[in-house]
Amino acid sequence: MVARYTPTIGLEIHAELKTKTKMFCGCRNAPHEEVPNTHICPVCMGHPGTLPTANKEAVRKVLLVGRALEARIATYSEFDRKHYFYPDIPKGYQISQYAYPFVSGGSLAGVTITRVHLEEDTARSLHDKGAGSLIDFNRAGVPLMELVTEPVIHDAKTASLFARELQLLLRTLEVSDANMEKGEMRVEVNISMSDSGTMGTKVEIKNLNSFRSVEAAIAHEIDRQVNMLEKGGLIVQETRGWDEIKEVTISQRKKESSHDYRYFPDPDLPKLDIESLHEFSESRLDELIPETPSKIRIKLHDLGLTSDTIETFVYNRDLRKFYERSLSELESLRGGIASDDRQKVANYITTDILGYLSQGAVPLSLENASPVRFAKLMHLLIGGAINSRVAKDLIPESLFGREDPEKVAKERGLLQQSGEGELLPIVEKILSEYELVVAEYKAGKDSSLQFLIGKSMKATQGAANPAVLKELLIRKINTSA
Repeated sequence: MVARYTPTIGLEIHAELKTKTKMFCGCRNAPHEEVPNTHICPVCMGHPGTLPTANKEAVRKVLLVGRALEARIATYSEFDRKHYFYPDIPKGYQISQYAYPFVSGGSLAGVTITRVHLEEDTARSLHDKGAGSLIDFNRAGVPLMELVTEPVIHDAKTASLFARELQLLLRTLEVSDANMEKGEMRVEVNISMSDSGTMGTKVEIKNLNSFRSVEAAIAHEIDRQVNMLEKGGLIVQETRGWDEIKEVTISQRKKESSHDYRYFPDPDLPKLDIESLHEFSESRLDELIPETPSKIRIKLHDLGLTSDTIETFVYNRDLRKFYERSLSELESLRGGIASDDRQKVANYITTDILGYLSQGAVPLSLENASPVRFAKLMHLLIGGAINSRVAKDLIPESLFGREDPEKVAKERGLLQQSGEGELLPIVEKILSEYELVVAEYKAGKDSSLQFLIGKSMKATQGAANPAVLKELLIRKINTSA
């Protein structure tokens, strides 16, 4: 990219909301139904004489997103008709919002947000079912949230990171599954190239369905526009699509302006006096909102976890909940727990437990795992009653086999020997057998001590507590003649 040009990027992101019914009718919200056109009715098909009714749960979910973004919640709102003609719009217009969105302002991941509004999704066009194109109206009328950012993004990576963070937020709030492969979340990019502070012509890239596509499409479009400008060409305001195979943007149509849609308030839907509805008050919404990813990160950071572990837990709710329950049980058993041990517990969950679950030998999940027994296992490990190898080996039967870890360790003779009375004779025997190694350690060769610890562990068949062995070996060496 030529240095004189600065990319200016804004995002429009659509996400289907998780509700039982569609946005303006009682049809089931099931856009992925295999049998086409089974969840439809005269309302979502746009038949004359029908009356829409707004889905209260969809409105609540958008307002929850607004509170999570620390944005302004509207005191008044209304729905508008957005007119355009396309086969997937059965009414010839889409019920959306224009002048009075539910949410204004806010920010996420350092990106300022313009608005968040609510509308209905379109039907799905199918082009691979025969000679012509077919329409499945199961998706028509599904509640669709649209978030628009300010044009404050200047690179592809930031745009992709914002989309990832929004997907995480929607899933954490449980307002949308936001699965991009299924079309539950779609990203549109508006991009222009500024030259010496002069804003260029805006081009829109529609319906990007993966984070990789977001980054690749932006990178390609920046190069395309710069190359055209360098050759003296003009950038046309248009809508372009992304070709996944060729990895290029393709012109689709001239970009519409807002006046082309002929917005006007929908006469069939009542105005919404939001501030008069207690269930939509900020205090009530705050009671319903779960912990946001940013707050979860702060909480886990305060526990002393590493950034990689924090991100693993932020993106895996079930894993995080299992960790939190286990940690609570462990702190009760031990009367408190050090920061290093909190990380140790997390490591066993993110590596050993996940590794066991991914083996696929039997259908297991964290739902079957016991945080109480896992806490007991970690209590034995941290307290020095068992070593790391034993802890790893006992995870399957302790967590999923309903066996008490201490009982199993005792029955199999896996508890570590920590008493001096048991270990001192072994230490003395090893020191007498390896006098040359002892001399090397006294001369400053630190690795000799590890050798002596290893021999002592072998003599106890791994049952000794290594920390106690080390302490005894050093003490005996220092007091020997």
